[in-house]
Amino acid sequence: MTRPSHPKPDRPPRVLIADDQPDIIDALRLLLKGEGYGCESAASPRAALEAVESALFDSAIIDLNYARDTTSGSEGLDLLEGIRRVDAALPVIVMTAWGTIDLAVDAMRRGARDFVQKPWENARMIAIVRSQVELCRALRRGERLEAENRLLRAEGRPALIAESDAMRAVLRLVTRVAPTDANVLITGEHGTGKEVVARTVHALSARAGRGMVTVNIGGLAEGVFESELFGHVRGAFTGARADRMGRFEAADGVTLFLDEIANITPMQQARLLRVLESGEIERVGSSRTRSLDVRVLSATNADLHDEVAEGRFREDLLFRLNTVEIHVPPLRDRPADVAPLAEHFLGVYGGRYKKTLRGFEPGAVELLERHAWRGNVRELDHAVERAVILAGGERIAAADLSLDAAAGPVSLEEMSLDAVEAFLIRKSLARHDGNVSLAAASLGLSRSALYRRIERHGI
Repeated sequence: MTRPSHPKPDRPPRVLIADDQPDIIDALRLLLKGEGYGCESAASPRAALEAVESALFDSAIIDLNYARDTTSGSEGLDLLEGIRRVDAALPVIVMTAWGTIDLAVDAMRRGARDFVQKPWENARMIAIVRSQVELCRALRRGERLEAENRLLRAEGRPALIAESDAMRAVLRLVTRVAPTDANVLITGEHGTGKEVVARTVHALSARAGRGMVTVNIGGLAEGVFESELFGHVRGAFTGARADRMGRFEAADGVTLFLDEIANITPMQQARLLRVLESGEIERVGSSRTRSLDVRVLSATNADLHDEVAEGRFREDLLFRLNTVEIHVPPLRDRPADVAPLAEHFLGVYGGRYKKTLRGFEPGAVELLERHAWRGNVRELDHAVERAVILAGGERIAAADLSLDAAAGPVSLEEMSLDAVEAFLIRKSLARHDGNVSLAAASLGLSRSALYRRIERHGI
């Protein structure tokens, strides 16, 4: 049988279940049938691969342990890689009764979309399968960018704009990690959009039904740290006139985002570590222990590995925070994102200030792309807002941006390979008045190779 390359639009969603225990297969089949999913089962990795090779599925749920090896997960990990080779668009959800954090991370690195421990919670399993099926079907229709950005909405605006290779790599990592419950550490310079990445991770998770709880943990004074995070009871201290819920309790069942995590004191680090290890908190002034289900995302512009080496940050706390680490590159390393981001901010502020603007003049675009953006996306955001306010014509002019026209890009030594390539291509095109053939020859490239690079960099 030949596997079709595209599903029929009216075809019911189909899920492959691979497990060597018949009762597991029966339970999942019954659960998913009630949600309108058709299911096919496989009792071994070989049978699962044969099924994927011969038919088109919208999601696969695979066990990590089979008859040959009941605890290591190696058979399931090999199956996962085999499925990815046959159908890279098929989202795979892995499950095991022998789950560990290390095994979950390994599965995610090999391409799994989520990791579930047996016995599973029915509501969570249904939510995971539903979101992965929707993503897969969008990908099958060729809507790759739309699929990657599905649910990437925060406060009514796109959460991530990823045209550059650097940001597309971030987006791919986000879509893999988000459906899990793994804690995520988000790193990057000031203004790169770390909170936007955190909101995106939350929006793509099974916890997205409620809003993410956010706290600038680095700005909490020692005296209010525990009360703010863990809550307090009436009379716990002077001024505690009523019971108060802390941020951890508010985030029970959802996501807690801890910004500026590198700035907390050693004593605060110890208190936070204790909660992350136990999953339990006590309100200040209370002896009652509360168990919580909180996924923690944290962010910093510091290098926490260096902080650990210098003795300023606890290594055990770092291990708890960065099950997966996502690094957000600076804007200077992703020049292909500058113009799309500027257009996005133009739409946001044009609506806010009730001004109808039709885009940017060519000189303004050139200035945007030449600017160093040491303040990253935040600086670009402010520059476009200011330009919208000042603009007197139908389009944003270079003068409206109030940027230093003489400010060139950062030095080549400070640029990434991606940014250097984009810079050289622009220089060559400008030198040859846009003649692609001459520019390609001067760069030692064929016309087709140069066109591919022009498209990749958004030039």
